[in-house]
Amino acid sequence: MESSNSPLQKKLLPRHISLMAMGGAIGTGIFKGSAETVTLAGPGVIFTYMFAGILLLVVMGAIAEMAIAYPDTNMKGFVRLAFGKRVSFVTGWLYCFMWLSVCVIEVIVAGSFFQYWFPYIPLWVLSLGCAVLIIGINMMNVKNYGEFEFWFAGIKIAMIMVFIVLGASILFGITPSNQSNYLQNFTEHGGFFPNGSMSIISALLIVMFSYGGSELIGLTITEAKDAERILPKVIKSFIWRIVLFYTLPILIICGLIPWNEISDQSSPFVQVLSMSGLQGAAHIMNFILITAVLSAANSGIYGCTRMLHSLALGGEAPKTFSYVSKNGVPSYSLMLSAIVLIVGSMITYGAQDQVFTILMAVPGFVVSLIWISICLSQLKLRKSYPKEPSFKLWGFPYVTASTAVVLIIICIMFVLNEQNRTSIIACLLVLAILVGVSIIKFKRVDAQKADSGEKRIM
Repeated sequence: MESSNSPLQKKLLPRHISLMAMGGAIGTGIFKGSAETVTLAGPGVIFTYMFAGILLLVVMGAIAEMAIAYPDTNMKGFVRLAFGKRVSFVTGWLYCFMWLSVCVIEVIVAGSFFQYWFPYIPLWVLSLGCAVLIIGINMMNVKNYGEFEFWFAGIKIAMIMVFIVLGASILFGITPSNQSNYLQNFTEHGGFFPNGSMSIISALLIVMFSYGGSELIGLTITEAKDAERILPKVIKSFIWRIVLFYTLPILIICGLIPWNEISDQSSPFVQVLSMSGLQGAAHIMNFILITAVLSAANSGIYGCTRMLHSLALGGEAPKTFSYVSKNGVPSYSLMLSAIVLIVGSMITYGAQDQVFTILMAVPGFVVSLIWISICLSQLKLRKSYPKEPSFKLWGFPYVTASTAVVLIIICIMFVLNEQNRTSIIACLLVLAILVGVSIIKFKRVDAQKADSGEKRIM
């Protein structure tokens, strides 16, 4: 092992960064979580995705601006500069908690997709196999990892595009199918807002989870070549791609299948192709779904290991987690992530029906907290930038402040949502523990510094 002073390798290219972030954001949230959002709000859920996309645009713009003003500083670093080590400690560990929860969700879902072909193999066995594969990929050096994830994520993005084209051709009668007049599904069965217009708000929890992972770009800064120049361009192209890759498939799904007939037992993507009489295509899509969720888990482990590494360098985690192997991988950070991922995938042995539901609310709640911290950091730091950034988020401070207020309201909604009470209690418990540890830890550190200062004076 090299010492903790060894830097991470700056080998990520713009295409790596963009696809890694998309790999983290396009996963279970769209491929399986979309069934739940459509059930909650019907076809009108499209507005929920668009609204969340606007919030994401502001958050990502804030990241780009601060990354240019503070080169070689990642997302947690912005929070530390703005609010100090206690807040960055809580934010960093909460982010790790979120990504580990996401990764467990992704490997469980990947296992459930494999059961489409292997229904007699226990879910926990398939999930465990997926976990081992993801761990192996993350042992590569960052350039090879970035290249692998580029193609990993690229497959699902290409197939989403194929799905959009194929679905649209079926929807508008260009491709023949066993049904006709699909467009009536947007207006029948209760209309475009079958559960009322306010139902689009109730779907925000899952949509926030879906878009979570986009901020992963804020962690790639320390391993990116020429991050100051490329980041604004990457983020601008990234935002509209994410929104389109969510909204267009949702519209097609709601057009081809009545919203109240979408099953939560399998992906709506597979259901669309199966109900259209394209059974062979459904098998292909199932393969793509597996690739998609494994790609999201892959990005998640990257995010967790790099955040642990950053925490260790800042004295906010055990120094062991800052150790980097010769190929540039934070080995002990990866080891901890691997243990959690393997244990999490095996939990399905006794509670496969409950695990997904319980963990689903965790990322949505934590993502809202992380996005709030990013917005507040930009509000605090803008006046004290060491240099004028070449890119600035428009409408400051009103746009950033408004986004922070909306995210705070969403966060409160998560806490008050009775359907996710168990998940939210777990999140609040973790948050309380982290706050308590940060107070005790840094109070002791401050006392030690004060004592050493007095001794030097004497």
